[in-house]
Amino acid sequence: MIRKGLFFHIGRYFILMKKVFAKPEKHKIYYQQFLKEIDNLGVNSLGIVAIISAFMGAVITIQTAYNVQNPLLPSYLIGVAARDSILLEFSSTMVALILAGKVGSSIASELGTMRVSEQIDALEIMGVNSASYLILPKILAAMVFNPFLTLVSMVVGISGGWAIGTLTEVITTQEFILGIRYAFIPYYITYGLIKTVVFAFIMTSIASYYGYYVEGGSLEVGRSSTRAVVYSSVVILMFNLILTKLLLS
Repeated sequence: MIRKGLFFHIGRYFILMKKVFAKPEKHKIYYQQFLKEIDNLGVNSLGIVAIISAFMGAVITIQTAYNVQNPLLPSYLIGVAARDSILLEFSSTMVALILAGKVGSSIASELGTMRVSEQIDALEIMGVNSASYLILPKILAAMVFNPFLTLVSMVVGISGGWAIGTLTEVITTQEFILGIRYAFIPYYITYGLIKTVVFAFIMTSIASYYGYYVEGGSLEVGRSSTRAVVYSSVVILMFNLILTKLLLS
């Protein structure tokens, strides 16, 4: 298979996005697909997001406590550091990278399998805009539901930090709550949610691109899933830097 350059993929990606966001033929069918994708991509990810957030909140708290073992530094700084780390970076960027692996590979595999089994070709023959029908509900479902996952991650992450902090007696409940409330900036939550929406679009659209344009057999489906995870993760990290500069400067 001929290797295609970066600009070829960028151009074909934007052409695909133009097809994806074309006017839907039947809104009711798209709505049904949208609800189905919310369950597949969002609700089914609640468990892994909650588990990872709880453990990461605990790890952040323990590491912070280890680094502030100084009588000149107040203990409530542990709560401050855990709060800001979770709100600013972990619950948006880290969760997006985790979902890029879980959701991205699932999307790429699903569309890739449909491509090699000629189901997408059958839709095109019937006059259906296959790109819009298959991809648009996935993108919209992730952009709508992922902010909720981020909020869950924030709450569970901070709760996990509090639980391990009190169980290991590195900080009391009163001190941790004081740290959570100290100099709190509500915009941090908005900032995390804005990044989440952008990351949701990136991970679903890139995964859909690699799945939609699979060439070859079942072996290529697996390779396209790998590429989807790798490239969506790289683009998420790149946009994390850009959004941080734009939204926090």
